[in-house]
Amino acid sequence: MFFAWQTAIQNPYYNPVHFFHIPRAFPKETTRLAEDGSLLMVMKRTGAVSEIQGAILMLAVVVIIGAVVGSFAFGMAGTVKKGKTVAATAAQMGNNITVTWYGGPDNDFVVFYNVSLRDRYLQPGTDAGFPPEIGNTTTFPSMGTSSLDHVVVSTFFTDGTSQVVLDTYV
Repeated sequence: MFFAWQTAIQNPYYNPVHFFHIPRAFPKETTRLAEDGSLLMVMKRTGAVSEIQGAILMLAVVVIIGAVVGSFAFGMAGTVKKGKTVAATAAQMGNNITVTWYGGPDNDFVVFYNVSLRDRYLQPGTDAGFPPEIGNTTTFPSMGTSSLDHVVVSTFFTDGTSQVVLDTYV
């Protein structure tokens, strides 16, 4: 019985995908024997495509490593600061807008907080004490409208930084 694998062993140029013999113009390996039958030389053809791909991959790795090292060397990776965690909420009842301070793990570092209502700055945090008391509620009477009102609560910390805690419409 004759199998396809026997053909592949007998003929190294056999292509099992097409199931017929396709001679290659440039075989990957050429063997020459001396007159006495001993092996004289073996020539192997290497493809230029794999060399180009290897060079491009090595260049890409070098560029990526250079970008990472450069970002740390010039301090771009170290300039990101950790945000502080505090919270506040806002609600509207009729024409009154109420802001409630919930604090958080970084409440001890809060100097005060500002409330911006329809682009007008109000400062309830100065009355709230230092640091603001958790659960402190400040009501702004007759500041609400019948449409949505934009409320922004910003905090200021002992290290001189500030951040927006709440940006919502009520």
